[in-house]
Amino acid sequence: MATASAPRRQFDNSQPLAVIPNRKKFVRLTLWPLVAATFFMVSGGTYGTEDIVHGAGYGRAILILLITPLLWSLPTAFMIGELSSALPYEGGYYAWVRRAMGNFWGFQEAWLSLVASIFDMAIYPTLFVAYLTRMFPWFQDGNRGWWVALAVVIACALLNIAGVKVVSLTSLWLFLALSAPFAIIVVLAPFKLGALANAVTKPTTSTVDILGGLLICMWNYMGWDNASTIATEVEKPQRTYPRAMLVAVCIVAVSYILPFAAMWMTGLKPTAWETGSWADIAALLGGPLLRIGVVLGGMMSAFGMFNALVMSYSRLPLAMAQDGMLPGIFGKLQKKSRAPWVAILALALGWAMCLGLGFARLVTIDILLYGFSLGLEFLALAVLRFREPELARPFRVPGGKFGAIAIGIPPMLLLGFAVARSDHEQIWNMSSFAFGMILIAAGFVVYVINHALKPAGWPGTREEKALPTA
Repeated sequence: MATASAPRRQFDNSQPLAVIPNRKKFVRLTLWPLVAATFFMVSGGTYGTEDIVHGAGYGRAILILLITPLLWSLPTAFMIGELSSALPYEGGYYAWVRRAMGNFWGFQEAWLSLVASIFDMAIYPTLFVAYLTRMFPWFQDGNRGWWVALAVVIACALLNIAGVKVVSLTSLWLFLALSAPFAIIVVLAPFKLGALANAVTKPTTSTVDILGGLLICMWNYMGWDNASTIATEVEKPQRTYPRAMLVAVCIVAVSYILPFAAMWMTGLKPTAWETGSWADIAALLGGPLLRIGVVLGGMMSAFGMFNALVMSYSRLPLAMAQDGMLPGIFGKLQKKSRAPWVAILALALGWAMCLGLGFARLVTIDILLYGFSLGLEFLALAVLRFREPELARPFRVPGGKFGAIAIGIPPMLLLGFAVARSDHEQIWNMSSFAFGMILIAAGFVVYVINHALKPAGWPGTREEKALPTA
């Protein structure tokens, strides 16, 4: 495989951010491909939300799905809109936190995100297998499901090595394809008013309660900042990011709420729902063809989420290598696509190692780690408002400095709930909270070791200048 090294960022306060050489030769994401990629980085459609209805019932589930984006997603989208338009750098949120609070906290932001990704990314192959076995139960036997999940990891790694153009086009077409079955469900449901009240469904194994449903809802609405790491590969990022975030929030919320509202009309019992049950429920509504469409859509959803997030997470090691915070090998780029192939393969290995963990445990630890990294991003938003008030901000969180602080309060309150809940979940014979604290503390240790290996400091680190507004 022919490779090239990513350019090292130079310590130079007088120049704008170093970008990929000959940037005009490479395809950059415009609004709708970025919306589609963000859709998969955050949601991937209605799949994975079934347990919310099981735990909360239809009315409360829809209420949770309406309120959560207002308290969790919209503040995050506003924060990302401001920071990504002011500082559209490779590595996104890592670069924001590093600029606002220095190398140590920038390193911790990247550490939390990458460690969280190990648990987050193991969820999507798990969902892929969950829907595949709905149509082909043969894959439930032995380790067949694990091998399928591993194949998903490998395939998405290869697609990402092929470049951002392949990933963005794949995301756009997958978005259109997986939306079709749910559009049919929304259309058919009014003609089945109350018809499924006594429908016989398979016994569910879900033990999710209303609080667990809220956690799963938070998971289904998180990840908006993932799109920020590819800023140098987005067309006019100062304008495109804020618009893409707000459009994507609306699309994700609608994709969750409308199908459940439609199924509520049919009278189907909430206890019929669990992860992967959309397939059997679609069969009750529209027959075997709709069932097959939903199963294929579920597989496309899980594949599309994993594929888009590989693109996002792999830019963190690349940016850190450019800053000298990681070995230079992570800055290796594939010659034609300019994809960070070493980072992609290294992360894929870590994700594959967590494929055996259960869905609920993955969600709990993922939210805990992601929440701490999100807290650093909101802190960076406020710090930069005070430290760099003259920084050009094409998009700005309303309310001045107070608004920059207040907008982070609702997401952090929800994070506090997730932290309290994590103490009741077990992973490897300890609470998820204790396990998460160990991983967070490990970031401090890794930073000290990494810095000690370079006593002269990290070459290439600098205070970046904002790109000129477009």
